[in-house]
Amino acid sequence: MNDVYITRIAKFLPNTPVSNDQMEQKLGILNGKSSKAKGIVLRNNKIKTRYYAIDENGEITHNNAQLTKEAVELLCDEDFTTKDIELLSCGTSSPDQILPSHTAMVHGFLKNRNLEINSPSGACCSGMNALKYGFLSVKAHQVNNAVCAGSERTSSWMMANTFEEEVNHLKSLEEQPIIAFNKEFLRWMLSDGAGAVLLESEPKGKQPLKIEWIEGYSYAHELDTCMYAGGDKLENGQLKPWSEFPAHDWSEQSLFAMKQDVKLLSENILVKGVDSLKHALDKHNVKPEDLTYYLPHISSFYFKDKLYEEMVKQDFVVPLDKWFMNLEKVGNVGAASIYIMLEELVDSGKLNKGDTILLHVPESARFAYNYALLTVC
Repeated sequence: MNDVYITRIAKFLPNTPVSNDQMEQKLGILNGKSSKAKGIVLRNNKIKTRYYAIDENGEITHNNAQLTKEAVELLCDEDFTTKDIELLSCGTSSPDQILPSHTAMVHGFLKNRNLEINSPSGACCSGMNALKYGFLSVKAHQVNNAVCAGSERTSSWMMANTFEEEVNHLKSLEEQPIIAFNKEFLRWMLSDGAGAVLLESEPKGKQPLKIEWIEGYSYAHELDTCMYAGGDKLENGQLKPWSEFPAHDWSEQSLFAMKQDVKLLSENILVKGVDSLKHALDKHNVKPEDLTYYLPHISSFYFKDKLYEEMVKQDFVVPLDKWFMNLEKVGNVGAASIYIMLEELVDSGKLNKGDTILLHVPESARFAYNYALLTVC
């Protein structure tokens, strides 16, 4: 088996940072009234700026595959071009279409060469699953290199026109045209962007990172769906897919908007997060104090102190001085967040040979978690 190294890393954040005051200008106002939920959500998540693939005129500037293509191209130069890529593996929560696959569309925009592609589905963990596929492929001598990416373009899913039919339908029923909190909640959380890494079997570059291991855990066998799009949650907890609804319900119920069961999220995301963290580190005989940097992908700063409290409760504490995050500046970029966080840490100049970095990525869709341990070479 080969050793596997991250030898290059890049990110692409579209356009200019969007402040909290500019969000409704970009996404649109529901029913002509500024959102009451917005202030509550932003106070809790403490995000100050995020990025949207929307220009100053409200026009879409990039789709998801184009964002990913930009990040991949930023990995490349005259010594390693897009034509040198042997495997392309890209994860996202927000593909531009149901078919073709997200990675097929990225490959189409790259216009580079015939190569293997992989498109893991899912939410935030899809970016880590993309990384694991590339890691295993290089490790098993299947390919000499792999480019892995995570990306999101959720802004278009959150624009006011997504909810217009539902608002009008509620008005026609003489009901209050208020979008449920589980639909509006994510409008004030999510951001657009992409990150990418190059994996190779030799420690090339200025400061390569050796991937020691990658682990994944799912709790779908015991927990109901929490975050979803393209369906609706029934009273019995089951998820009814869009294909089983009549077509007129697709817009009248905003079935394709991203939604989250906030109560289920708060009850389980941290408990299972620390439980899976213990499983991953115990399996590899790593103690929390062995880590130099801990990069937890969290959707909101609301969860930072609560995650630490849960660690204390389960007697498995990663000291806060080891934590590294950039949520406040870039927002929650879903499957891309861990790539963008790692890129900023690498670019910071803080890393020293022998440092260890733990990546921790949860996804609330049905409660899955991924971990990777990296060593600075």
